[in-house]
Amino acid sequence: MHKTAAILSYIYLSIPRNTGTAVPTVPASTVGTVVTVPTVEGRFYNWTVIRTRQGRQFNMPDESVKVVVRVRPLSRKEQQDGHLATTVADEDQGTITCNNPKSDIADPPKVFTFDAVFASGCNQKSIYDKCGATVVEAVLDGYNGTVFAYGQTGAGKTFTMEGLSEPPELRGIIPNAFQHIFDKVALAAEQQHFLVRASYLEIYNEEIRDLLYLSRVGY
Repeated sequence: MHKTAAILSYIYLSIPRNTGTAVPTVPASTVGTVVTVPTVEGRFYNWTVIRTRQGRQFNMPDESVKVVVRVRPLSRKEQQDGHLATTVADEDQGTITCNNPKSDIADPPKVFTFDAVFASGCNQKSIYDKCGATVVEAVLDGYNGTVFAYGQTGAGKTFTMEGLSEPPELRGIIPNAFQHIFDKVALAAEQQHFLVRASYLEIYNEEIRDLLYLSRVGY
């Protein structure tokens, strides 16, 4: 079986999960070289190297979609109303425990496991380092990357993605990504050229609005 490897940052060699392939490290090779990688089931897959980088080696990546959960702290109003947190994040185990305050003692808490979880006391930088930095690195190597926040109104999506401009430690994923990109551009070799474009869109009631189009009324 002959396939073309998908190479990400750090010269990753992409192998589907269902091949049962062990995690190998193979020497970096020239473009066009076929690398044979054995699976734990005794089969062999041939992969074509499509790009290499000086002094690096191929390493097995984990290219799957990552699902990360952040638990926000109670708002001031929720505290004043006497509400208690019923969701607990265990960052070491990557689990979220949900307690139903109305259930009886026979109903145990529900525990869910994710790629990473963040407790209510986490900081913006740790969120970016875990969820955004590797995606930006891949984008700078020429690949597509997406980070998006999903949740109900008031869950903290805007704060996670945008944060506050000041102080710097409260900046969210978007401003941290911009900083990351331009820091990398500033350190790039003179012969490297980058084109950075930005768009800022809102989808509300199935209508798309360009938030950077200043001539629109109200923007």
